[in-house]
Amino acid sequence: MTRQEPAPTDAPVEDGRQRKARRTREALGSAAADLMLERGLAEVTVEAIAERADVTRRTFSRHFSGKEDAAVESTRVDGERINDALRARPAGEPPLVAYRSAVRVWLFDEECPGVHRRPRGRALFALIDREPALFAAYERVRIEAQEESVRILAERLGVDPDRDPRPAVVVGAGVGVLIAALRMWARSADGDPEGLPVLVERAYDALSGEASARKGGPVGESPYPGGENRFSLTRSRY
Repeated sequence: MTRQEPAPTDAPVEDGRQRKARRTREALGSAAADLMLERGLAEVTVEAIAERADVTRRTFSRHFSGKEDAAVESTRVDGERINDALRARPAGEPPLVAYRSAVRVWLFDEECPGVHRRPRGRALFALIDREPALFAAYERVRIEAQEESVRILAERLGVDPDRDPRPAVVVGAGVGVLIAALRMWARSADGDPEGLPVLVERAYDALSGEASARKGGPVGESPYPGGENRFSLTRSRY
């Protein structure tokens, strides 16, 4: 598997207030996740989360609507990181290749580690998978990130995402592959941090194989040299 180096982005530099707010959200998110892993969702209160993060109950309410939203904060950041990487992909890159490459950047980002490289990251994702209330909060975060991905691809292609279905189709496929791999990894026996990138690559290769089969190509064989997935939905820029 080729290691993908993080791509530069044009994200604005944080000012002091934004940096403080981000750190407060991170502290609350970490406190919520840790407490839920220690005690279980039902036994954790907003007050306990605020106390663990050393902030007031009022501060908590300025950042989150409930304890479930705080617990999945790290997954919201993951979505932002993937979208930052997606914005930075080369303009001529096919959309699904761009999304897959953005996910790869996130998987190997040493500066801001993804869920598989964070302490207790697998345990948190497994808890999200088991608890309906947490999964609902995760779905809200996922949909928000997915909608932003659609806007990014639509802008790259110069199309209206409300009229052209292709950006939504590509993002839906790309996100579906990632979620399938995440759930397999969270339910695995060992939870090896390096296991998630392998599962993600296998899942994208499976999608590529299905596309090749539908187009009359050999199942499981990449149609491009070097195994690169350049799955296209149309004969245009896809």
